[in-house]
Amino acid sequence: MGEMRVVGIRVELPANQPILLLRESEGDRYLPIWIGQGEAAAIALEQQGVKPARPMTHDLMKDVIGALGRELEQVRITDIQDGTYFAELVFDGDLHVSARPSDSIALALRSGVPIHADEAVLSEAGLLIPDEQEDEVEKFKEFLDSVSPEDFGAGDS
Repeated sequence: MGEMRVVGIRVELPANQPILLLRESEGDRYLPIWIGQGEAAAIALEQQGVKPARPMTHDLMKDVIGALGRELEQVRITDIQDGTYFAELVFDGDLHVSARPSDSIALALRSGVPIHADEAVLSEAGLLIPDEQEDEVEKFKEFLDSVSPEDFGAGDS
């Protein structure tokens, strides 16, 4: 199981479909996960340090977990089937809860817990980006620095 870090969100054109890009912390593989607009906005808000006036869903989840006296220990991306990723939230007491990767990662970022991907997922869906494509990764990072949550249609709902 490899620890992952969030590189950021990219919008695939022409479909305007957000892609969450993860990278191995101690490796060269990237893991692209297509996600919804709401989850993309939640991740982008957290990465940019934007704190909404009222808690969004993932902020609420974090607060409820704490109020119940539980602790989120890690997020694991556990499987991929027919292009759909599966994840689980791992809590203290070895409690595992199935969740979508996008929601799991939004919660992990807010909670400051590690994100892991099972080796089988990385073997199947992980991408190696050759050195000549490193410029593309840098362009992607520049894009992330310039994107705002409003680009994803996030509202104060």
